[in-house]
Amino acid sequence: MRLIDTHTHLDFPDFDADRSQVLAHAAAAGVERVVVLGVHADNLQRVWDLARTHDNVYAALGLHPVYLNQHQPEHLALLRQWLERLHGAQRLCAVGEYGLDYYLEGLDRARQQALFEAQLQMACEFELPSLLHVRRSHAQVIATLKRYKPARAGVIHAFAGSYEEAREYLKLGFRLGLGGAATWPQALRLRKTLARLPLEGLVMETDAPDMAPAMFAGQRNSPEHLPAIAQALAPLLGVDADALAQASTRNACALFGW
Repeated sequence: MRLIDTHTHLDFPDFDADRSQVLAHAAAAGVERVVVLGVHADNLQRVWDLARTHDNVYAALGLHPVYLNQHQPEHLALLRQWLERLHGAQRLCAVGEYGLDYYLEGLDRARQQALFEAQLQMACEFELPSLLHVRRSHAQVIATLKRYKPARAGVIHAFAGSYEEAREYLKLGFRLGLGGAATWPQALRLRKTLARLPLEGLVMETDAPDMAPAMFAGQRNSPEHLPAIAQALAPLLGVDADALAQASTRNACALFGW
């Protein structure tokens, strides 16, 4: 089984003790590439250093809406500098993680929107895919994407929306990121939605160290878990795990230009 983990945070301290071993074990399990995402100004260098020092790691750089109150105007300028400096670099694969989060209280929506649009504009300018965080904000994200019409599209991370929202993203060329959430039996609506989605619109992800699947409840999530996640999700999609792995890998390679 060949897989690509399109969304991880392997630079987080959770992996400081065994990061290299985690990557080696994931590779041995068939996870051929791993994408690590930036979330704030302080971790952009760490993410890029990981991509430079590990052959199977690729970087995405962005400013996450959950850290809105940490972001300063100069951080957008810093992100632009990174994207300019790394333009055309093989190890830079996307802008992200960025987007809108209407779930957490206290995150100013107008400031979120401004941050979202500034990064979406950069993704368009530098012709990079976008890895988007979307929580309870699908309508606003879809409306914004329709205005900007990014040529490279991207991934809706940890998709948990409705079938109608999924169709809107797919029309825009976006893939839907699937991971541990749908492995939980109580995720009834999401599991029903997955059954209606086309394989060509899906990519696999873990969000490691977060969003552990049901079979690893309470544990640190890891790219090593991606084959087990594929095994659990394949029956919901009406295919076997190998077919899901092949489709998601093919979709990720097309998205990132690999």
